[in-house]
Amino acid sequence: MKPLRFAMLGCGYWSQFQLAGWMELEGAQPVALYNRTLSKAQALGERFGVARTYDDVEKLLDSEELDFVDIVTNVETHAEIVDAAARRGLPVICQKPMAPDLPTAERMVQTCLDADVPLWIHENWRWQHPIREFRRALANPELGRVFRARITYSNSFPVFENQPFLAELERFILADMGSHILDVARLLFGEPSSVYCRTTRITPGIHGEDVATVVLGLANQATVTCEISYASKVEHDRFPETFIHAECEGGSVELGPDFSLRVTTADGTMIRRCPPPRYPWADPAYGVVHAGIVACNENLLAGLRGNPAETTGADNLKTVRLVHTAYRSAARNACLPLDE
Repeated sequence: MKPLRFAMLGCGYWSQFQLAGWMELEGAQPVALYNRTLSKAQALGERFGVARTYDDVEKLLDSEELDFVDIVTNVETHAEIVDAAARRGLPVICQKPMAPDLPTAERMVQTCLDADVPLWIHENWRWQHPIREFRRALANPELGRVFRARITYSNSFPVFENQPFLAELERFILADMGSHILDVARLLFGEPSSVYCRTTRITPGIHGEDVATVVLGLANQATVTCEISYASKVEHDRFPETFIHAECEGGSVELGPDFSLRVTTADGTMIRRCPPPRYPWADPAYGVVHAGIVACNENLLAGLRGNPAETTGADNLKTVRLVHTAYRSAARNACLPLDE
């Protein structure tokens, strides 16, 4: 099939991996790059063979023949760029978090609905191979209903060193990592009906919270606890691995350190490893995350071809609502219904 032509809007730290992820797939062709600092777009273009670069989004969108845009700019700019693309009838892929606040996220989704253009959020965490394998294992009918689960993302990785802007955010770990982890909770265990959250700040010199604990109550009476931290010095510090444990009526499933997957039923425990694929362009420190970019892009490319894709704007809006309810819960130290 004819490759779909796209522009990447934003050429900061993450864009190099996002663009490399697209290059792993047949059917998507980057033809233009935008960055407000033109030299960054030019440098990225030289690396990846993309000749046309811009420092003006509107000019790029008016000058190029595109099939979609991929937005990798700071969250504060997402809504404006989504609006510009929607006005031109262009399908949109946008990095998470979708927006800095819930009303803006809702407006972005409505803008694309009104323009009759698809909006997807590049929520790659759920596409990590170990997490998908956990999901497949959880579907074993012998296990039955989940009644309690825990998702743990707790480590001491110096995240502020290669992304120093994160230290300036007034809302940090829930907005950043919480968007990923709470989305995984929804994927694996369903939609919550209540949220209770506590947050704290441990790392000196940062503005926002770097530790959060979120307790989700599901309508089926299951409880899911999400532990998120960049301040945890623990024995099994395996950044950026996510550990998951689900207790079910007929057994349990555990995703542990070094991608170990344990499934326990009445017949005993089966153990296997489910490491992610490796790519030469991936930063070894982020290997499992960067591999998830490829799987996510593949699903979004299918969506652009008219097939179902998971992380629509409407679906991700549920995660945004969950994140912002968690912030309200932490501020009030109260368990809140999700629709409050």
